[in-house]
Amino acid sequence: MNINTIILARLRSIRHALRGWKFVLKTQKNVWVHSLAASIVVALGLWFQLPARDWAVLILTIAMVFTAEFINTAIEAVVDLASPGKHPLAKVGKDVGAASVLVAALSAVLIGLLILGPPLLLKLNLLFGK
Repeated sequence: MNINTIILARLRSIRHALRGWKFVLKTQKNVWVHSLAASIVVALGLWFQLPARDWAVLILTIAMVFTAEFINTAIEAVVDLASPGKHPLAKVGKDVGAASVLVAALSAVLIGLLILGPPLLLKLNLLFGK
């Protein structure tokens, strides 16, 4: 396999992944909620001038939530394909996939509070003189 073939294969893989990302953005309303939350977190992190370690944790946390949402969307699509009718196991698959997003999102809220809470309280105290 020559280098051009390898590069073209990687580019095709990236194109497939970007199509999947576009599909999630077009079809999943919660992704927009996650995007808004991530934007707020990034803005606060910039305002607080967080250290690199905190940024690393926040980036991993944001990625965890999006990854859970993307995997959940994939599970839903595959379940719909395999079981177009209602089936109790199809419901279990979809519910467990949704639960993974819930766990990721709740964990992200806790991590966000741990990292952003103290500097936010400090800034608010400085702004409002407490």
